[in-house]
Amino acid sequence: MLTSYHKKVIYSGTGRRKTSVARVNLTPGSGKIVINGIPGELYLQFSPNYLRIAYSPLHVLGLTSEYDIYVKTQGGGLTGQADAIRLGLARALCDINSDNRIMLKSEGLLRRDSRSKERKKYGLRKARKAPQYSKR
Repeated sequence: MLTSYHKKVIYSGTGRRKTSVARVNLTPGSGKIVINGIPGELYLQFSPNYLRIAYSPLHVLGLTSEYDIYVKTQGGGLTGQADAIRLGLARALCDINSDNRIMLKSEGLLRRDSRSKERKKYGLRKARKAPQYSKR
């Protein structure tokens, strides 16, 4: 979705993973990332894995230092939030230029990962773990 906000062009996308939701806004800039008002590297605890996941759509397109990324995330943990940021960022990049969609889709970055925690069943300790069986 394209909106003009104080003469700045903003592209937005929403990503979800497990119980995490990320609303991503892109503006032309220098390549900084801000997540929930905190610098992205600090929020993702300087983890190379989380940072690689979050930045992957920009690396695929070669746009690492062309857009500033502002993200609001909620729910889940850092793994789910990093994956949600990746999907939201990929969707926002598709709004910028429809040619980006082909590259992102071939890398699998536009697919929502639908895996989530399985619910606990009665009589079991967890979703599938059963108490130890006693023959007598």
